[in-house]
Amino acid sequence: MTTGLPSQTQVIELLSAEFARAGYEIEDVVIDGRTRPPRITVIADGDTALDLDTIADLSRSASLLLDDLDKLGDRYVLEVSSPGVERPLTSEKHFRRARGRKVQVTLSDGSALSGRIGDTRDGTTALVVRRGRDWAVREVPLTDITTAVVQVEFSPPAQAELELATLAQVGRAQETEAET
Repeated sequence: MTTGLPSQTQVIELLSAEFARAGYEIEDVVIDGRTRPPRITVIADGDTALDLDTIADLSRSASLLLDDLDKLGDRYVLEVSSPGVERPLTSEKHFRRARGRKVQVTLSDGSALSGRIGDTRDGTTALVVRRGRDWAVREVPLTDITTAVVQVEFSPPAQAELELATLAQVGRAQETEAET
């Protein structure tokens, strides 16, 4: 079915440079020509969180670029948003960007653990995990992680846990402890 809408690849090629100038990259583009008006959703992510002002700026510049396409003579709805917390962490950059966030991880051996992400680099992430009443830093190779999903938190984390996640660096020490 032809909708007169650009392809996902065309949207990415058209908008990538503009998003990169703002410090973001396009993670995904979803085009739905079945809705009226048609909808183009651009999912962007970066090392800093997308705030409402940035989303508005990116939406304006993306809309101007898309309006220049001859194919978009009809009306359409453009949405620019961040990936959301339900998105699994699948690459090193996702783990870096989620530093300080609590995650549920399933490892390749079938075991599961919950921890707060510290430093991530060179294919390894530092997770702050519970060990009894204390906190410990556990280095986990990303290749050992089969799934990782950010957890929604309804209360603030323990100060010692948060501080350790901020300080946790890959390659520093195999395990570091902090008291609660």
